[in-house]
Amino acid sequence: MLRQGLPKLVATDLDGTVVRSDATVSGFTHSVFERVRAAGVPIVGATGRGPRLEELSRIDLPHADLLVLGGGGRVLDLREPGLPRVLRDARLPGTTLAALVDALEQRLGPVKLLVEALDTPNSPIWGDDVTDWPYPDDVRVQPRAESLGHDIIKAFVRVGGDDDSDTLLRTARALVPAETAAFTHSGLGWVEITPPNVDKASGLAVVAEELGVDPADVLVFGDMPNDIPMFEWAGRRVAVANAHPEVIALADETTLSNDRDGVAVYLDGLLRRSR
Repeated sequence: MLRQGLPKLVATDLDGTVVRSDATVSGFTHSVFERVRAAGVPIVGATGRGPRLEELSRIDLPHADLLVLGGGGRVLDLREPGLPRVLRDARLPGTTLAALVDALEQRLGPVKLLVEALDTPNSPIWGDDVTDWPYPDDVRVQPRAESLGHDIIKAFVRVGGDDDSDTLLRTARALVPAETAAFTHSGLGWVEITPPNVDKASGLAVVAEELGVDPADVLVFGDMPNDIPMFEWAGRRVAVANAHPEVIALADETTLSNDRDGVAVYLDGLLRRSR
């Protein structure tokens, strides 16, 4: 396990990790990432945001050499000018999602469903009429059959008004085989569904192969259960202080919270010690 010196790759979650509660990234954080790149260390943004939010992700982390989007399903190489090179584009058939949602409803009763199928900038999320989605302007309400008539980048489910994502996540994983779909959550109160074997670790594995980097030489930062796979995969794992308890339990170290620029503070110290 990597313990000292600079890593060969830095990968970080965005929301709740480098992005602060007011949806901004500090100038200090930007300056530290610039220094990391100047030291020859590639930077990867690894986020649950779908590819429709690629532009926002590039604004929040303009120093990224590559992006892992959609929780691992879309991997983009940004190193060359012009359009990014797509290294991975995983989709879940709508028919598969329909069957697993039916299985969840048979066990749990009615669920709310939102799906992310489009990857054009700022395209809408389709789905049920919901009142508790944190970004209501993103949602276009439409019949479920219409939403499920497409291959899906990512889906979101919730049972009634229950905001216990941890319990729903355990139930979904016990009910639906891993070879059918992958489940996680990112603290929004919804459980997220991706194609099988799609998570941030598998997305970063595509990056590592492209760059010729061993996972043992990768440093990752995160805060929520959707970061757990990359914490289990990477050689050094650092949680921000506001992270989910399961993430903190897996971390080698904990830094300050996202609102106190914890990732940048940690990297700044690493750069200073490596001189």
